[in-house]
Amino acid sequence: MRNEKKFLKSFLRNPHTTQPFFERPYLSRRAFFQTAAGVGGMFLAGRPALGQDVIKRGGMPVNGKAKNVIFILLAGAPSHVDTFDFKDGADTPMNLMKPDTISGIRFPVGVMPKLANNLGDLAIVRSIQPWALQHQLCQTWVQIGRSPAGALGDIAPNIGTIVAVEKEAERKPGQVFPTFLNLNNDGAIGPGYISADYAPFKITAPANTASSGLPDTVNTDGQTRFDAKWNLLMSLDKPLRTANPYGSEMQDYDNFYQNGRGLMFNTQVNNAFRLTAADAARYGNSSFGNSCLTAANVLAAQAGTRYVQITLGGWDNHQNIYANNVLPANLKLVDDGLSALIADLKKSGLFNETLIVMMGEFGRTPGKLTATAGRDHFAQQFAVFAGAGIRGGRTIGSTDGQGTQTVDSGWSRQRNIRMEDVEATIYSAMGIDWGTVRYDDPFKRGFYYVPAPRADSDPYAPIEELWSA
Repeated sequence: MRNEKKFLKSFLRNPHTTQPFFERPYLSRRAFFQTAAGVGGMFLAGRPALGQDVIKRGGMPVNGKAKNVIFILLAGAPSHVDTFDFKDGADTPMNLMKPDTISGIRFPVGVMPKLANNLGDLAIVRSIQPWALQHQLCQTWVQIGRSPAGALGDIAPNIGTIVAVEKEAERKPGQVFPTFLNLNNDGAIGPGYISADYAPFKITAPANTASSGLPDTVNTDGQTRFDAKWNLLMSLDKPLRTANPYGSEMQDYDNFYQNGRGLMFNTQVNNAFRLTAADAARYGNSSFGNSCLTAANVLAAQAGTRYVQITLGGWDNHQNIYANNVLPANLKLVDDGLSALIADLKKSGLFNETLIVMMGEFGRTPGKLTATAGRDHFAQQFAVFAGAGIRGGRTIGSTDGQGTQTVDSGWSRQRNIRMEDVEATIYSAMGIDWGTVRYDDPFKRGFYYVPAPRADSDPYAPIEELWSA
């Protein structure tokens, strides 16, 4: 607790801010898309191209190893010392955790036996530190790659939105899936000031088999009758949908309907979003497992999706952390879901071109448990990377014997890794110039893909050591 209070005092005295920016104006069009029901949510993998004259490229070197990203957010902040930066302690239930050292990595095999067999695929970064210790703030931070409390934060888009914008030109005819798919988090960060056409398509996967597939993609009148009504509607509304004198809102409205129409009565959609009982069982018969299965199916379809965000909550373990329905239960979900996801990506040939990133918003107090047999918020955390050519079976960075602080950052910049560096890593892996600045914001001030640090701070950059020998 002393280290946590010291960190908070330092953060409040020297808040991490970027250069001054502007406040986001209210966007009624975005509000419309966020409340529209549509086919299961917001399929807004939009079509309008954004003018290159408003983009200044930074000319940064990029990795380009990944075609897709699966970002797993462990919301609630999992304990690093009980999971991927495991430390034996006086309170550690050794019979439950059954730790073992595998290829130099100390790992709790008892609670993650399947991932123990996958350690050769995983690169575990242990030298990450958050900028703050508040859940909502930091859960937003890991999705936008910058401070939500800063002037930038109120307009910043999800990392997945930037990927959708940058990969729009690569979409092919017939690719009707959303570029950015969000699973199990209705409150996930959206497109910010960027057009709602690039917002996430949000779905909550059921805990049991999703035999019915994607909701609202069939009509009870049948396809023939539906097509007739659709064509009539299009003929009546055409003058209002294109070149409307009231502005672009009607065109946006039409985009929303056209995108939704593409998902209806679609065999490819049915195959990707309808899960079998056998497949769901392999993934653990859980909402998280079904989300991982959906991600594998959607990427295998190669129908336009490039960025998938999956959220698993339940990690705010201030009390009874080792109880069966607390940490062990959540780790079983991760163990079943992630191990099956890796296996299926390998089977489909997509593992080497799909970057998997898994992390929470911060870590938990190391050492002895609290008086309530739990762990509180702490400024040390981990991230797990896999796929896209990453060299697994190792750790990057290390902490001291209790996991209280970084003793070796494990990368060339010789400092703690921040979420902004993880963001730069994702963009670089996807072949996106992470030094890009956009001047299409409301006040034409410039939006940096990866924010510039304070003048006295080291620039953010990709973690290239994930790929190096």
